[in-house]
Amino acid sequence: MSETSDAIVVYVTTPAPEVARQIAGELLDKKLIACANLVSPVQSLYSWQGAVQNESETLMIIKTRRSQFDALCRAVQALHPYQVPEIIAIPIILGSTSYLDWIQDVTS
Repeated sequence: MSETSDAIVVYVTTPAPEVARQIAGELLDKKLIACANLVSPVQSLYSWQGAVQNESETLMIIKTRRSQFDALCRAVQALHPYQVPEIIAIPIILGSTSYLDWIQDVTS
């Protein structure tokens, strides 16, 4: 078990699974991420332009390194159809050493 890590989980929501697959593919090709899990559908309720929205979306759960976040963020913004896409990162505070080493290896 490793307690210190550069690894992060990034959440990105998209309007459809196809959009999530396209973004994940680009991020993998650029070695910005190790993995993306796609969860669909998720129901998202949010405020946008003064009105409450209720939409089905696809949630991307992305594993990468903190040092890749800025490039990942730029790539997602360039590919994403939303004006303000959700791109948030959460640190991985504990994890299997072999898994965290794998994230490091494939995103270097």
